[in-house]
Amino acid sequence: MGDIEAETLFPNSRTISAVAEGEMTQIHRGQQYAEEGDTFSIEGESFEVVDVTERTLGDMSDEDARREGSPSLEAYKERMVSAHGGNFEWDETATVYRHRVAKQE
Repeated sequence: MGDIEAETLFPNSRTISAVAEGEMTQIHRGQQYAEEGDTFSIEGESFEVVDVTERTLGDMSDEDARREGSPSLEAYKERMVSAHGGNFEWDETATVYRHRVAKQE
C-alpha cells in the first residue's frame, strides 16, 4: 500500500470530480490499478482504496452501476461503449477489477 495519483485509478476528470463529490465510490477497470490500502488526494481531500476484487462483467449489478455514477446497469453499459469510442463490447465473461474507495476522515 502506498500513495498513488488519482489519475492512476480514475481515467478522466469527470470520474475524478464524481469521486470528490461523493457521486462515485467505485470503479471497475480491465486490470488492477491499485491495492487495498493505497491512498490518493483530490482537491486536498484524502481517499483510500478499501477493496479490490476480481470479478466478471456479468457479476455487475444496478447497485454497482449506481456506485459508479450511472443510474442503472444499462446506462452504465451505454456509457462504456461511448467512453471507448464504440470499441467496447459487453462480454459477460470478461475479467474486471472492482476498486472501491472511501474518503478518509
